[in-house]
Amino acid sequence: MIDDLRLTVLGSATPYPSVDNPCSGYLVSSRDTRIWVDAGSGTLGPLQRHARLDELDAIWISHLHADHSADLLTAYYAVLYADIRLAAPLPLFGPPGIADRLAGFLTNSSTRSPLESAFAVTELYDGHQVTVGSVRLTSRAVSHGMPAFAVRMEAHGRSLVYSGDTAPCPSLTQLAEGCDVLLCEADSDSAQDPAEGDPVHHTPEDAGDTARAAGAGRLIVTHVGRSLTPRQAVTRASARFDGPVDHAAPGSAFTIGQARPAAARRGEDPAPPRLA
Repeated sequence: MIDDLRLTVLGSATPYPSVDNPCSGYLVSSRDTRIWVDAGSGTLGPLQRHARLDELDAIWISHLHADHSADLLTAYYAVLYADIRLAAPLPLFGPPGIADRLAGFLTNSSTRSPLESAFAVTELYDGHQVTVGSVRLTSRAVSHGMPAFAVRMEAHGRSLVYSGDTAPCPSLTQLAEGCDVLLCEADSDSAQDPAEGDPVHHTPEDAGDTARAAGAGRLIVTHVGRSLTPRQAVTRASARFDGPVDHAAPGSAFTIGQARPAAARRGEDPAPPRLA
């Protein structure tokens, strides 16, 4: 029985998978609760090292870009047409329009594919709250140029906040206030020229600033843009945040509130720790 709040990184690449790193996806576990957080391209494979789809309690999706949601399409086929047997449709929390978007991809005739037989869809809104098993989830709308959400997950007095994709914004900072761990994207290499439109991502420095402003205990940078290495992202975020800074390397696992892997302290990709 897992009593702690734990984060397992299934993938963190953007905007497409690399050879050894799927797109954004995470497994958050606590006691007998398992939540798949973002289902980016390629994450369904490594998810099954830790939990089958019929062992999940819910899926939570930050926004509908493919690098955060595409594996919902293959999960649909798994739960309806393969070896998975669900007692009830799998709870799926996502942005407004998620059901119609998925059905648009999955429907191949005049009859809508039976999406609701696979997923019990709840649309997120700013301030949405729900308890899944032993985990309390609070979602806030964030700034990504489209409907997008961050989430705070709390269990047993521990808290993990995941930014999803977003530019720095007050709602994320407020959501992350006093959290044990902030899992924050760092897609941008530099601040966007205002002439090109409003920014929609964090730089590593932004991630450090958000963690510092929120009073987070620890920062894990994820979704690092392809112009940066994980080491560079960790170094740059560390210049703005005095607490521990890690990289969300694929396969790595973190127990919220415990010490981080030594390799991550150096900005390297740690070997995947074993879950107790």
